[in-house]
Amino acid sequence: RQMCIRDSAVSALAAFAPAMAQTSAKPITMLVPFAAGGNIDIVARIIAPALSKQLGQTIVVQNRPGGGGSVAAAEVARAQPDGSTLLITTPNPIVIVPKMVSTTYTVNSFESVGLISSTALVITTKAGNQKFKDMASFLAYARANPGKVSIGNSGIGTSNHVAIMQLQSIAKLDLNVVTYKGSGPAIIDLLGGQIDAMIDQLSSSVAHIKGGRMAALSLLGPERDPLLPETPSTKEVGLPTLDINTTLGLLAPAKTPEATVKQISDALFKVLQDPAVKEQLLNVASIARPGPANAFSVLLKREDTIASELATAGKLKPE
Repeated sequence: RQMCIRDSAVSALAAFAPAMAQTSAKPITMLVPFAAGGNIDIVARIIAPALSKQLGQTIVVQNRPGGGGSVAAAEVARAQPDGSTLLITTPNPIVIVPKMVSTTYTVNSFESVGLISSTALVITTKAGNQKFKDMASFLAYARANPGKVSIGNSGIGTSNHVAIMQLQSIAKLDLNVVTYKGSGPAIIDLLGGQIDAMIDQLSSSVAHIKGGRMAALSLLGPERDPLLPETPSTKEVGLPTLDINTTLGLLAPAKTPEATVKQISDALFKVLQDPAVKEQLLNVASIARPGPANAFSVLLKREDTIASELATAGKLKPE
C-alpha cells in the first residue's frame, strides 16, 4: 500500500461559534518542527496573525528543528495542556518518525485542533544544471550513475523523505539521500550546488523556480499545478503511481480541556474561511482545508495504520 499524505475527507463544514478569549491568559506558542523558510514555517506565519486576532491572544511562532520534527513534537507533548503550546505539523513527525527512531511520544500524546492546508510536492534542481535538464534526463542519469546523484529532503520521516523513498522504489533508482533540518537549509545547498536535486513543498520552492534560480523537473502528483503550468506531472513523466502531497494540521497536548480545544478550533476554522487568508495560502501553493477539530486526528489514525504496515514490512528505515 502506498504511503501518501492525502487530503482527508473534510468537505463537511463544522458550525463555529464566535471566538472567545481562552481561560489561559498566557501567550500562545506555535512550534514549527523545522527550520525557517520551509512550507510549515511559511504557512504558520500566514495563519498566526489571523488566529491571534480571532482568539484575542498573542501567538508567537517558534522554530524547533531536529529529529524529523520529533524535537518540537516532544516539547508539545510534554507541555502544559492549557492551550498555550501548539504544534503545526504534517502527520509524519507524529506517526512515521516514531517508527524509525525512539521518541518520547505517540499519536495519543496529542489532541487534534484541526486541519490547515495541503501543498503539492515538486522535484527540483539548480537552474542551468548540466547533468539533467528535465525529468527524463534526471532518471536516465541517475540510473546510469547509481549512488552518485545527491537528493535533499527536509528531515527524516517527512513527506519529502517518504517521497524520495517512493521515487527510488518506483523508478528503480539508487540515490545519495541527504537529510536536513528543514527545507530552508536544503534549498541553500541546492542553490549553492552542494546537492544535485531535492524534493520540496511547492510553497517553499515556487519563488525560486519563478525567479529562475531553480528548475522544476516534475510535480509529485497526477495533475499539473496552476502556479507551474509548464511543469509536468508524474503521470506525464511515466511515474503515475508516485502521488504524494503534504497536509498540515494543528495539535495541542493530550488532556487539553475540550472547551479550550474547541475555542482554538473554531477560531482556526473561521481563519481558514477568510478570503484574504485563503488567497495568501494560494499564493504559496497551499490550499486551505477548514474542517472540524477531529479532522486531523482522523488523518493521523489512517496514516498511523499505513506507517505501521510499512514498518512491519521493513520499509521505514533512516537513510
